[in-house]
Amino acid sequence: MMMQIRLAILPFLGGLVVLTGGCASASGDYPSLAFRDGERWAGTFDVAEAEPYVPEPPAAETVERTVQLAREARSAHDEFLAAAPEAERQTSAAQSAGVGSEAWSVAQVALANLESRRSRAMIALADLDRIYVDTSTAGEAIAPIADVRGEVAALIDTENALITRLASRLSR
Repeated sequence: MMMQIRLAILPFLGGLVVLTGGCASASGDYPSLAFRDGERWAGTFDVAEAEPYVPEPPAAETVERTVQLAREARSAHDEFLAAAPEAERQTSAAQSAGVGSEAWSVAQVALANLESRRSRAMIALADLDRIYVDTSTAGEAIAPIADVRGEVAALIDTENALITRLASRLSR
């Protein structure tokens, strides 16, 4: 049985030796890897000038909503500024008071009142962020929205600075 298998494999191995013998030739006639004449290119191509992309202005509804949000943020900022002197007074009074005292508690409430007014402006800023992203994704001009967003962000930065300053008085 084993002998029959060996005899059956022999013609296969002989054919394999004959077929692979051509792969191991010692000849030095390998094809060149240099560029052939057909592979060379010459000359230049004129590149067409691309037209600059000019985005369309945002939709009228978007602009109206942006203006409305800016008004809401300014209104909230005005309310914040109106409440700021009281918070200044309360935190100044609580500066030397201990944590948990009546003056400290009243100052905390005044700060919370400021933070509440700031949150209204922050909601407007979040809506402006959403509009900015939607407008940008739609390929429309974002400059008018970015300008309003920057103004509202500046208002909130001012509010944050005041709240931080007043809160630092209470944490000493």
